[in-house]
Amino acid sequence: MTPTAGPAQGNHRATYREVLAEPRFRLLFSTRTVAITASSLRITTFSVLVFTATGSALLSALAFGIGFLPQLFGSLLLGSLADQLPPRALIASGYALECTAALLLALVRMPIAASLGVVALVALVTPVFSGASSRLVAQWLQGDAYVLGRSLNNIAASGAQLFGLALGGAAVAVLGPHRTLAVSAALYFGCALAIRIRLPRLQPGAFGSTPDSARGDGGTVRASLHGAGLLLRGRTVRRLMLAQWLPPAFVAGAEGLLVAYAGGHHFAPGRYAVLMGCLPVGMLVGDLLVGRLLRPPTRERLVVPLILLMGLPLVGFAAEPGVGVSSCLLLLCGFGFAYGLGLQRPFLDALPQDGQGQAFGLLGSGNMTLQGVGPACFGSVAAGFGTGGAIALAGGAAVFTAGWILTWHPPISPVPVPNYPTGSENSTEQHACGPPAQ
Repeated sequence: MTPTAGPAQGNHRATYREVLAEPRFRLLFSTRTVAITASSLRITTFSVLVFTATGSALLSALAFGIGFLPQLFGSLLLGSLADQLPPRALIASGYALECTAALLLALVRMPIAASLGVVALVALVTPVFSGASSRLVAQWLQGDAYVLGRSLNNIAASGAQLFGLALGGAAVAVLGPHRTLAVSAALYFGCALAIRIRLPRLQPGAFGSTPDSARGDGGTVRASLHGAGLLLRGRTVRRLMLAQWLPPAFVAGAEGLLVAYAGGHHFAPGRYAVLMGCLPVGMLVGDLLVGRLLRPPTRERLVVPLILLMGLPLVGFAAEPGVGVSSCLLLLCGFGFAYGLGLQRPFLDALPQDGQGQAFGLLGSGNMTLQGVGPACFGSVAAGFGTGGAIALAGGAAVFTAGWILTWHPPISPVPVPNYPTGSENSTEQHACGPPAQ
């Protein structure tokens, strides 16, 4: 695999208006936002349905998280399809599959194991559809517009998740779980229909192909494993993926302890919801301010300080603060999530042109998986250190990650280099955080 040709586009600061002026991005952005709302609605409702049927907190929690872990395996085994198949058909099929799964859960009385299997199977192929969509965004938005496009997606995802979770509780109370799942299916169907009708049909060759090095007689699984191996063996791509995976996973580990922290400190009923809402609020504000007000080089220089802003407030939980101080600490932690905007341009520059779909799928699925593993890890730590101590350790792990990024040479921001003659049409390009991906 070879890195993408062409340097990042200077210091131009795009605007959200410019990004939303691209009609194809608007379509992908709006359907993705609706789909995230539908997903949150389905997850919440399915968890309630399982708990009502079994009375088991364990099975209810499994129903809530079963859509996360399989994504990593799907990315490793099927990820190359995101670069092989026409994106319109692929993305529309993904939403149609989500719609079918929600309808099955709503209309068919299945054993709990079978219903969990349905959700897990959909999660297995999710990275293929999301990878294809992310690849189109990277092709249609250039330079800083791409970074702001990712920022808009982050903002909308946070809002859609909160809205979907709230809507789920209200809809289940009014409609019951089965009808609520049918509402979720209708939202997915609308997304599939919008993509099928309004997304342009790209001509062969316009959406990429399987990397030459990944082609062979072994089929999709072999190509996907080979492509994932090439991505992760490249030091630049591997480092940038880990930098986007680890801090959110540590914060997710801390977030998973907030209910227990509130209960252990005898906060008033419902205060845990206030604490949990502080993180997404901080994320929304951080993405808006950092994305809109700062120029690209400034965002890239602030990656380490913003990761420190994620971790250090959590370290403050070692002092066992009350509700007010805890809320402020969590708001600051959420603001630090804007560090990811400073990694978007270097990450895109480091990717191979013929494997972007798989790379985006792997990035997203790894993120989801580690954010599912984080609460389990720090939940076990809480047994020995208490919830405040475990949250502080999660913050310390994020701080350690910031220190690790400081050891990277060259620094995060891409450094343009002269195009020396090489005897061929392609020239060597210097990429962020180390030598070009291998």
